[in-house]
Amino acid sequence: MTPSNDSLAKRNVAVLVAAQAFLGSQITMIFVIGGLAGQQLAPNACLATLPISLIVFGSMTTAPWLSPLMQRFGRKSGFYVGALGGLIGAAVSAYALTLSNFWIFLAGSYLTGIYMSSQGFFRFAAADTASDAFKPKAISYVMAGGLISAVIGPQLVGYLSSHTADATVMRFFPVYMAAIGMNLLGMVFFLFLRIPKPPAPTLDSPRGRTRWELLTTPRIAVAVICAMVSYALMNLVMTSTPLAVVGCGFGVADASDVVTGHVLAMFAPSFFTGHLIARFGVEKIMGLGLLILGVAGGVALSGVELGHFFIALILLGIGWNFGFIGATTMLTTSHEPHERGRMQGLNDLLVFGGVTFASLASGGLMNCSGGDAVQGWYAVNIAMIPFLALAGGALIWLMLRPREQTA
Repeated sequence: MTPSNDSLAKRNVAVLVAAQAFLGSQITMIFVIGGLAGQQLAPNACLATLPISLIVFGSMTTAPWLSPLMQRFGRKSGFYVGALGGLIGAAVSAYALTLSNFWIFLAGSYLTGIYMSSQGFFRFAAADTASDAFKPKAISYVMAGGLISAVIGPQLVGYLSSHTADATVMRFFPVYMAAIGMNLLGMVFFLFLRIPKPPAPTLDSPRGRTRWELLTTPRIAVAVICAMVSYALMNLVMTSTPLAVVGCGFGVADASDVVTGHVLAMFAPSFFTGHLIARFGVEKIMGLGLLILGVAGGVALSGVELGHFFIALILLGIGWNFGFIGATTMLTTSHEPHERGRMQGLNDLLVFGGVTFASLASGGLMNCSGGDAVQGWYAVNIAMIPFLALAGGALIWLMLRPREQTA
């Protein structure tokens, strides 16, 4: 790819950064309040985080059809579908709050997952028009757009909930109204994207590898495993964080501040993660990410003061950034362009399948593992250990293999 093409890639990155920052705020907002609203609406406390699980499940089940849709009609079409899903999902959730109906609230959460799925493809879209040298930086910069959403989302939750006198679930109603507006205005960003549609396949077009052949390619397999573990463990802990913070005697505003610190840590490193990957290699940065995730769990297990929550969640965000961006970079350099729709959809199906399981497990561990909020919080963080061992072992196995056997 010629250097001149990177000017187009940089334009698209700028658009995607803005979309990530503005539209992405709704996800941080809903993740802060989803478990708290679910705790008040659910017929059983063990189901408190089910609304967040439904968002992730919606993302998981959307990816397999949204990725081929983008392959056929272009990225822009898929992003409009995602914003529309987010808009309808926020409207349904708001309506459910007026009825105090948990099951309708779950339906709205599922529809929100359609937006979350489309947002997940922002990182792949950033690489579509980029040269191989610019790809890790393009992915990293787009992820950095979440830095602004980290400030807008949780702080808006804190402001709106603090200015609603009603202590019932209706105090979260203004948050969903704000999410509706974000989706409406956010669609404007996609008008400025310039990503060519993939050429229509012909009879003599290359077929590419089957899904099984792709998944059994060592570099692809390890990239998928590390992406699954990085994202799932981040979600496992983050989903329970508002419940743990409030359960340990702190306020909703404190929970919002902790989540703000976490999401800032998720995206702030993105300004230099791509440069680190280019300099030290993607495998080392992925390994560092997994190590930091393990340290985050250790800090969480060391105490439940507000400072422990802040430090653990900041480390959790940094570890996710290195692990997930590294895995995404490895994946984009391990398949051919004509395999993009097949592989990227399959990747996000598996990644968000793991995240769905993690978010479901998070509520069960937090509320139904016996004892109080402290014991539930400890159970959540202990659960990280076997999955970190799996991803770390897979990465070490890949690094020990001869390079020509991993392609």
